[in-house]
Amino acid sequence: MSIYAALWQLKFPRYGDAHTGCDWIKVKAQGVPAHIGSPDEDPEGEDPYAALLPPAIAVPSDDSAQVMRAVVFVTEGTPKGTARSAQEYVNPLLVLSGRDYVTVTFEQLHELVCRALRGHRPRLVAEVWNAGGRGRLLFEDGSATDIDLDDG
Repeated sequence: MSIYAALWQLKFPRYGDAHTGCDWIKVKAQGVPAHIGSPDEDPEGEDPYAALLPPAIAVPSDDSAQVMRAVVFVTEGTPKGTARSAQEYVNPLLVLSGRDYVTVTFEQLHELVCRALRGHRPRLVAEVWNAGGRGRLLFEDGSATDIDLDDG
């Protein structure tokens, strides 16, 4: 049985920056319900997920006010199961507390996911094309990559 509930799935630029001909990858938001590992679930036990998730929260008695414990963002095909926990994703893109997830704007969330996909690569700042179908991607560190319209 999984501790995750699928919330949504969207396509993002594979390397964090959209440009002509870029590759896209599915990113899934996996919610962890508030009761998972909460003191309400087992008041005397230890939280088995404390090492991989933000702290457990008390489950509100009003279900309409329920917030997820956490939301874990992974790309398609991300394996689950580590030496620490069978429920832990291997290298998730991002993990937010449920409270952070409900307060973040979509624009902020998009930037967080794209930054995670980009990793240590510099951010794309411009895409320039000439009449011959050749283009150039310009990055914030001053580097550039030549591309052809036929490459994508």
